[in-house]
Amino acid sequence: MSAPTSGTRPDDARRHNRTALLRRLHVDGPCTRATLATELGLNRSTIKAVVDGLAESGVVTEAVPTQRSGAGRPSLLVLPEPQSAVVLAVDIRVDQVAMAMVGIGGQILGRHSWNLHRTTRLPGEVITHVAESAQLLRDELAVTEQGIGVSVPGVVRRADGWIHEAPNLGWREVALGQRLSSVLGRPAQVGNDAELGALAEHVRGAARDAQDLVYLSADVGVGGGAIAGGRPLRGTGGYVGELGHMLVRPGGRDCFCGAQGCWETEVGEPALCRALGLPEDTPRGVLVAELRGLAATPGRSDLLLGEFSGWLAAGLVTIVNMLAPELVVLGDLFAALPTALVEKVRDDVQRRSLVSRAVGGTRIVMSPLGRDAKLVGAAELAFEPVLGTV
Repeated sequence: MSAPTSGTRPDDARRHNRTALLRRLHVDGPCTRATLATELGLNRSTIKAVVDGLAESGVVTEAVPTQRSGAGRPSLLVLPEPQSAVVLAVDIRVDQVAMAMVGIGGQILGRHSWNLHRTTRLPGEVITHVAESAQLLRDELAVTEQGIGVSVPGVVRRADGWIHEAPNLGWREVALGQRLSSVLGRPAQVGNDAELGALAEHVRGAARDAQDLVYLSADVGVGGGAIAGGRPLRGTGGYVGELGHMLVRPGGRDCFCGAQGCWETEVGEPALCRALGLPEDTPRGVLVAELRGLAATPGRSDLLLGEFSGWLAAGLVTIVNMLAPELVVLGDLFAALPTALVEKVRDDVQRRSLVSRAVGGTRIVMSPLGRDAKLVGAAELAFEPVLGTV
């Protein structure tokens, strides 16, 4: 991150430096003033002024490192104070809503979740419950959020949080961003769940060092988010990420979106249940336990999930050929698949994808963030504007 260019007004320069320093601490954690000066390209007197100002405001503190190396007096570490800047993260899923108050630095201060059913996942019901739960978290933690980030499994207009369609929720044309902002009294940023999963992996997960990646999420539906050149890949109006609705099997099963043969009908949660001989409404915990049990019996995994892995590889080959990512991160239920199956899929993609062969093999890994990926992404979405105002 470079220093502001010459000719910048002093107030703008100070604001730029303050935001840059906070983002560095927020994303990469505590470090010394000397490290900040080197990484941000600023002189030591400027760093001193910024850190001193943030310390006086209670946004950062300085402390002796717990682990020391070498002789002499250790350099103090600059640490963000988690409660000095707090956002509310909301992850709306088909079966559950998860919420968390998240402090600067990514620390989850408190969380709350509840299950959704057909009668309780109408937009108005969800918005009311989010508002009530947010107040409970405020009271419990004695904090107030400065921004709100929301993850939704649907086609989202990023400019204003308008949900064009969320098929698996049964939502159409919902002004979610505006309605939440009005009810909660804070600006609400809304994003597609898989796009926010990609953001989370890029900032805090398996893709911290990757500039080109695809995150794939398997729940009831399947979604994808992409980072290209270190920046989120977004289509017209911010509508992007519906990789689960690419056609893979003409005349195949009916999809929630109204089409037939979408990829998610072959690799989503219901398809995984069918492959394992379980009812399509099997509870998530039972399904995950069944998948983990397969890890000990590779032969049974191949027998039950052979066709499933074929469809998973087929979709990944298309994605890799189109987007040429250096890394594919598998999230949600995909992250619970047996390791041997994922390795087989990776080998299939390497063999069948022209692009993967050209780049020496696309890495395919499981998400370390688990079910929290979209929640973490929603928090990072909310922090984007907040860090410039702390």
